[in-house]
Amino acid sequence: GLRQSRPHDISPVRATLLPLAMLLLALAGVLGSFASLGALAAWAAAMLAVVALRGPRAAAGARWRPGEARFHQPGSWLPMALMMGIFTTKFVVGATLALHPALARSTAFALGVAALYGLFSGAFAAGALALHRLRGAAPQAQPA
Repeated sequence: GLRQSRPHDISPVRATLLPLAMLLLALAGVLGSFASLGALAAWAAAMLAVVALRGPRAAAGARWRPGEARFHQPGSWLPMALMMGIFTTKFVVGATLALHPALARSTAFALGVAALYGLFSGAFAAGALALHRLRGAAPQAQPA
């Protein structure tokens, strides 16, 4: 997260791996704490809502560098905040369930936590999708 606070260049693979890892970490939080279809549906709905609401816009200053096959990313503290949000949520949920195990059977608690994880997942997924759209929108070099 700290590295992303400064402008940097990343490969398409790297632009996909971090969001995928954070998405899987959030999903593991949902399944590990609740393991219900309702919680999974709340996570997915929140994730898809964020992706849809954010739209295809990449961060201002982000661009695809076709000659280098890399994305240029402006610095942002948002990825660090999202990572800390996921880890903090996992900690708070774990501590809360340890102190109040009955909450694991609370539909409202499960859906609320799952939706929160979905918001984090959606933010990471939307950012990665927006970057990859830049790649597809870049003018292609014409063969000579």
